[in-house]
Amino acid sequence: MKKLLYITANPKGLEKSKGLQIGEAFLEVYQQQRPDVEIKRMDLFSLDFAQMDADLVFARGKLAGYGYTLDQLSEVEREKILKMHALADEFISYDYYVFVSPMWNLNSPAVVKAFLDNLFIAGKTFAHTANGPKGLLTDKKAIHIQTRGGQYTGTPLQGMESGDRYLRIALNFLGINVMDTVIAEGFDLYPQRVPEILAKAKENAKLAAIEFSLEPVPSQN
Repeated sequence: MKKLLYITANPKGLEKSKGLQIGEAFLEVYQQQRPDVEIKRMDLFSLDFAQMDADLVFARGKLAGYGYTLDQLSEVEREKILKMHALADEFISYDYYVFVSPMWNLNSPAVVKAFLDNLFIAGKTFAHTANGPKGLLTDKKAIHIQTRGGQYTGTPLQGMESGDRYLRIALNFLGINVMDTVIAEGFDLYPQRVPEILAKAKENAKLAAIEFSLEPVPSQN
């Protein structure tokens, strides 16, 4: 059975978060189109995962470049590196990914970057080759649903958005096929138009769900 990981990064909850409401519209249609796909929800604000602190940085360096074995790490280093690999292994076990996050201060919530840091593991999710790094997750695909308070698309502010851009770069680096982002923006700029913007975004999300359910995943072969 194929599996989809639905990853959210918004602490407001469904009732108050427009992004999560748009995400639910996507999921509803996707489930109708692909009842054969198992779906798991992952709330990054509730997830306990390793952070890129000194222990984890040293552990990665010792294992990757200094010839250490797992048993030679300190107890804390070993615990954190194993936690990191466990999360990466869980992520790899899925076929499809849906990320739902708001734009905060020109970027995604910091928890998104912290989560992605756990996925960059040489030999597991990407490989170093003579031609540079190569993503190993080429049989998977993802989509991002992002909400923005301001208006960035088609304005001088467009180049300042770095949350969606980084997420796409990171996932592409790992070899994942990333579909066009579903963007809902202007919520704070046009408060009187919030119902209209939200309704339009839900329709776009539903259309994206249909496309996401039909688009084939590239083969690793």
